[in-house]
Amino acid sequence: KRMLLCLYAIYAKAKQIYQHLLETAEESLKSLQTSEDAKFYALSTRFKPFSNENETLVVQFSVKHEQGIDCGGGCVKLFPDTLNQQDMHSESEYYIMFGLDICGFGNNKVQVILRYQGKYHENNKIIKCRINKDTHLYTLIIRPSATYEVKIDNKQVAAGDVEDEWAFLPPKKIKAPYAQKPRKWDERLQIEDPEDKKPEGRWKPRTTDNPNYQGEWIHPEIDNPEYKPDPNICHYYNISVLGLDLWQVKSGSFFDNFLLTNDDEFAEEVGNMTWGTRKDVDKQWRELYEEMEKRKQEEAKKKEEREYDIWGIEEKGSEEDSAEESGNDRQLKEDDDERAFLGENVEVCVDRKDEL
Repeated sequence: KRMLLCLYAIYAKAKQIYQHLLETAEESLKSLQTSEDAKFYALSTRFKPFSNENETLVVQFSVKHEQGIDCGGGCVKLFPDTLNQQDMHSESEYYIMFGLDICGFGNNKVQVILRYQGKYHENNKIIKCRINKDTHLYTLIIRPSATYEVKIDNKQVAAGDVEDEWAFLPPKKIKAPYAQKPRKWDERLQIEDPEDKKPEGRWKPRTTDNPNYQGEWIHPEIDNPEYKPDPNICHYYNISVLGLDLWQVKSGSFFDNFLLTNDDEFAEEVGNMTWGTRKDVDKQWRELYEEMEKRKQEEAKKKEEREYDIWGIEEKGSEEDSAEESGNDRQLKEDDDERAFLGENVEVCVDRKDEL
């Protein structure tokens, strides 16, 4: 079994911790792999509590679905220091859940769930994840300005304001409660041509542009009196546990290169030094393995076809032999009948000769 290597770079000690990990090259090749189908997995590690107040928070890890996953999770969670690790389960309170959510064809996305005032909020924007068998690097960045960024393989795939993508607060604007569309508001783009004359017989009037067209009426908006900005959005205190809480129908996923830091540039550097140095090799090994498997299947198919042809020939030969034997039997019977007939005639002829 492969073992877990955690890269925990906590703020000021980030580079020293990572450098220490790099010195153990053998350990850096180890990772965590799920090993049984249709199982829940829970694993966590504890570290000194910290807060991301007025700090950038970066969560990063790599995952490889070698088995070709079709239904299952691939997310990490950040927990408060109150978590009982021995009793960690899907209902355990957490701050952030980040990673892959794969369930069937077309429902494959990056999930970012953030806790705010005791409730969990999922990102509104759909971010597609990678579902091939290669290793991919996933990065979540939350900045003090209440902005966020999601990267896959060190490339940005989503970014924006936290307030706009998560329904933490009431909307800033609402529709004016007393505004109504005027009764004479004309939204018809075209109208019947008033100069078109009806002939005898069936007739359909031609249309023309409406000179009074006003466009679609847009409901005016006003400031929402219930909206109040919160400068403490996504500020988490006593972050103390990083864990995997997984469900997988088909096992075989590899998790590696876990990183927490307050430096997004450093996180990118770490990604390039870990996932980046191995991604091409992993891809080459995967392609080689798939080619070998393809050849094995082709050879097995050819062997099966050869065996089928051999059995077919034998069966055909057996039928011919049987037909030949049957023909021989008929010939022997005919010969016996002929000999019997000749024998009788010879006897008759002899008798007649004697009489003479």
